[in-house]
Amino acid sequence: MLNKFLFFVFLFVVFLQFGFVDDDPYFTITKKDVAFKIPKGFPKPNYSFSDNPITPKGFILGRKLFYDTLLSLDNSISCGSCHQQYAAFAHIDHSLSHGIKDRIGTRNVSALQNLIWNKNFMWDGGINHIEVQPIAPLTNKLEMAETLDGIVAKLKLRPDYQKAFYEAFNDSIISTERIMKSLTQFMGLMVSSNSRYDKYITGKEKFTLSEKKGLDLFRSKCATCHKEPLFTDHSFRNNGIAPNPMLNDKGRAIITENEDDNYKFKVPSLRNVELTYPYMHDGRFRNLTEALNHYGNSTSFAAGTDELVGKIGKLTKEETEDLRSFLLTLTDKTFIYDRRFADPNFSR
Repeated sequence: MLNKFLFFVFLFVVFLQFGFVDDDPYFTITKKDVAFKIPKGFPKPNYSFSDNPITPKGFILGRKLFYDTLLSLDNSISCGSCHQQYAAFAHIDHSLSHGIKDRIGTRNVSALQNLIWNKNFMWDGGINHIEVQPIAPLTNKLEMAETLDGIVAKLKLRPDYQKAFYEAFNDSIISTERIMKSLTQFMGLMVSSNSRYDKYITGKEKFTLSEKKGLDLFRSKCATCHKEPLFTDHSFRNNGIAPNPMLNDKGRAIITENEDDNYKFKVPSLRNVELTYPYMHDGRFRNLTEALNHYGNSTSFAAGTDELVGKIGKLTKEETEDLRSFLLTLTDKTFIYDRRFADPNFSR
């Protein structure tokens, strides 16, 4: 009787370790699911899938890796631990990133959306290619703290990964390059383009008076940096917040070693901004109203503030509310509920 019990315990442990429900109909990925098409009105992406063709099996492998804690040093967190779908793949309500062994990072977790239009990545732009972007969090000592060789070695021991790599690449060779390419297939398809704003632009949705006024205000005061339709111009700017003395993060200057770049950070996209709080590179603002109040009060700006930020001028309470109303139209429920990007390790 005891032996029978131990046998079932063994089977359960094997299921937990190797189980992967990608054959669940909800998580099934077809060629149609991975067919990429540039959304109407969007510019040409910076990254082309020509050298990394998306296939259902390649996408599934990327998703499997994205949600696997095996990629961290102590097998405790995955990419998806910090990049949560319901928060547009940001880390909701955490000011700074959280890593293994409760280590606290130095920057707020960025949302993952429309990545193939990016020319560079991270708050300081220290990475300039989507296929190598995951290396930073995977190897950062405050985040996942693993080595690339360590990840490859662990994956090679897993029969399910041997099978997954074979299905994705027609042989079972597991390498860093293939890990990055499959992650890129998964993350590269994270396209957000179906918000109420998008429907308004195409005439399929109507705005309230407050939302219309907010859009007009946005276009006159914010759109130079947060350029439509991606809602970022991919530049680096000093947005006027004083440096956090506990972090003293100099932003872009860490990469360029140019003092003129001190305290400049990448302009983030405002798509799904309702869901990606707290805001700024250090997560200091808890909600949209706090962030808007900062921009609408030039007396709070620190030295070196970008001149475009300085031109916003004082925002009245009504203007702040109208801007907030407009920003809420950028929430893309189709994206945050897209079954393709859901964690397949959990049932619906």
